[in-house]
Amino acid sequence: MNSHEDMKAQRDKEELARIAVDCGFRLHKELGPGLLESVYEAVLARMLENEGLQVRRQVPVPIAVMGMRFEEGFRADILIEDLLLLELKSVENLAPVHSKQLLTYLRLLELPLGLLMNFGAATFKEGVRRIVNGPQSFASSCLRVNQKGDE
Repeated sequence: MNSHEDMKAQRDKEELARIAVDCGFRLHKELGPGLLESVYEAVLARMLENEGLQVRRQVPVPIAVMGMRFEEGFRADILIEDLLLLELKSVENLAPVHSKQLLTYLRLLELPLGLLMNFGAATFKEGVRRIVNGPQSFASSCLRVNQKGDE
């Protein structure tokens, strides 16, 4: 890929992330915390589709190990445009294992970027995490979520 194509792919991922965060924020504002994860997933997927995006829910995440391949390994919540992975939670507090889960999915699917969205938190801002798979040129994006200094 040449540098122009790299920049276009970067913008695409960043634009998708911006749209996803915006939709997630509006959803959290509308419904608040406390519903089942499946409710947030269904509504968020529809909101993203209404933005004109290709969205797939409950995407199989295959595992290849020791020369064997298993399609039934895991299921990722939402995949946008085959570029951005969203993993949704509805828990009071995110645990370190939640970020590790998303990073594992990103590695297995060979995707560079994912968003962990927790709709169980009191505010949407405290429930969003950006997870980058490996060294990426867009790791220091303008999309800043949960970083010191953001108020």
